[in-house]
Amino acid sequence: MNRYGLIGFPLTHSFSQRYFSEKFSREGIANSQYDLFEMPDVTALPKLFTLPNLRGLNVTIPHKQAVLPYLDRLDAAAEKIGAVNVIKLEADGTKTGYNSDYYGFRQSLTDWLTTLGRSPDDLKALVLGTGGASKAVTVALQDLGIPYQFVSRTKTDGYLTYDEVESVLPAYHLLINGSPIGTYPKTDQAPALPYSQISHQHLLYDLVYNPAETLFMKRGLEQGAAVHNGLRMLELQAEKAWEIWQS
Repeated sequence: MNRYGLIGFPLTHSFSQRYFSEKFSREGIANSQYDLFEMPDVTALPKLFTLPNLRGLNVTIPHKQAVLPYLDRLDAAAEKIGAVNVIKLEADGTKTGYNSDYYGFRQSLTDWLTTLGRSPDDLKALVLGTGGASKAVTVALQDLGIPYQFVSRTKTDGYLTYDEVESVLPAYHLLINGSPIGTYPKTDQAPALPYSQISHQHLLYDLVYNPAETLFMKRGLEQGAAVHNGLRMLELQAEKAWEIWQS
């Protein structure tokens, strides 16, 4: 039995387990199972690595950076980002870290822009939040040639505060919510933006996928903006993880 799974804490609900279990059933992938390994402390990882027939792991909060010292090597994107969300256990016993969040975001964004008839060359982005999810986003933006600016609740060199967003909105048409604000069950929350200044020229991408339409997206729609949630990114990163494990 080939085993795969997710490490993180807490794991109260898991997109990954549901997705892979359904994938195995739908595609007739035999002798494979996907488990949740709730791990409050990353120091438990070496013991998990000894689990018989373990082929790969997904990594979620709060361990995407904490796992790095336990790996033998990183692929180029993971090294650039400084965070890992996929671990492949190689046949020779080595552990390689990857970042499929990067792939999922980049591919879902470019597909969406193509659908809208918009070009990355014409865009500048505001990235809301500076946590782990934003790392993969900003590397993807760099590689697509989209200039970006972080927006944070606290004043930091090089970052805008939410109070300063209004002055730059006419020039920054791609707004990416990389924060957990608006995630179920706190669906009545949204990033503190001047939504009345958003127009049909703006594109609002929310990495949140539950609910399918966040308050951030809803307020953008009310202003005529195009909106996109994080579900496609999750699906793409999951498929990329499977591709990595099978390579």
